[in-house]
Amino acid sequence: MGSADGTMRTFVTMLLLALAALPRPADAARIKDLADVRGVRANQLYGYGLVMGLDGTGDSDKTRFTIQSVVSMLSRMGIRVDPKGLKLKNVAAVIVTAELPPFAKPGSTIDVTVSSIGDARSLTGGTLLVTPLRGHDGQIYAMAQGAMSVGGFSFKGGGGDAEIRNHPTVARVPDGAIVEREVPVNIADRTSLTLQLRDADFTTAARMAKVVNMNLGGNFARAPDSGTVMVDVPPPYQGRIVELMSVVERLEVTPDQVAKVIINERTGTVIMGQDVRISPVAVSHGNLTVSIKRDKKAVPAAPLTPGETVVEDNATLDVTEEKANLIELDEGASLSDVVEGLNRLGASPRDLMTILQAIKEAGALRADLEVM
Repeated sequence: MGSADGTMRTFVTMLLLALAALPRPADAARIKDLADVRGVRANQLYGYGLVMGLDGTGDSDKTRFTIQSVVSMLSRMGIRVDPKGLKLKNVAAVIVTAELPPFAKPGSTIDVTVSSIGDARSLTGGTLLVTPLRGHDGQIYAMAQGAMSVGGFSFKGGGGDAEIRNHPTVARVPDGAIVEREVPVNIADRTSLTLQLRDADFTTAARMAKVVNMNLGGNFARAPDSGTVMVDVPPPYQGRIVELMSVVERLEVTPDQVAKVIINERTGTVIMGQDVRISPVAVSHGNLTVSIKRDKKAVPAAPLTPGETVVEDNATLDVTEEKANLIELDEGASLSDVVEGLNRLGASPRDLMTILQAIKEAGALRADLEVM
């Protein structure tokens, strides 16, 4: 049995070295960067807690649930207080969120995010009190506590002067939660694995199945749809799923992409993929500028007359039209052809948006146009 294990490890090592030595296509990506194993995922956790030690930037008296939380906490410690006499400017109520990674074991630590839910002005300098983090099933999976790191600040001076940098009401606690319960994930006894593509595409799924079959030496992988590749565990890897995935996730596939043009009208940004094509089309572009200028002029009365000085409102209209240039784009024009042609027209990013939308309306743009 020991000899078989040694032979298997040697085979896996030699296969990994051979894969690393293969030339990599320019657009190739590893399977681990394109797909995830179904059932192996993170789980979201959340909890309600209190942040202590703030320098007068906590919740005001109007946030009643903060006072109720402090009273409830003190009562569990055997301390009874009158809620009406509490003024807790150094305390803030927060929601704590985290992601429990797959295969996390009890005792390991994870980062948490702390967000104010009251009217606190800043969480700078505060300490998160121990907070249970629950999953969607209501079970406690981690306990969070610790000093927070705030990537901003809030300053309020006299006379209404104030300065706020970034978001001082959101903070992070690195390694701030200790895992108390693990989410069971059993993949050792599986006879098949399902790879879920992060971007579903028929061509990419077919290529991925083909690459897996070529490297495993058999017809073990198949793509039932555009977002899934199912891999049967070969006999040498039965009970050795980790070794199998170490081989599969390093395989490289050239993903196919959808031709798309993304326009952000707020920032004037235009992004076009390399597969964008243009049908034969002629583009003529010229800006029309209308300028209206108003000025006031005093007109005095005629000499030796009882008249008064009158103020006249004069308006000047100026219309300027740029010379329209005409450019033709041939059949199958590529991205570089489109950019070069529109640059010859002197088109600005704003003009480029209008031109691309017009080409799409004309049915000559062979790409999806997405406006953000």
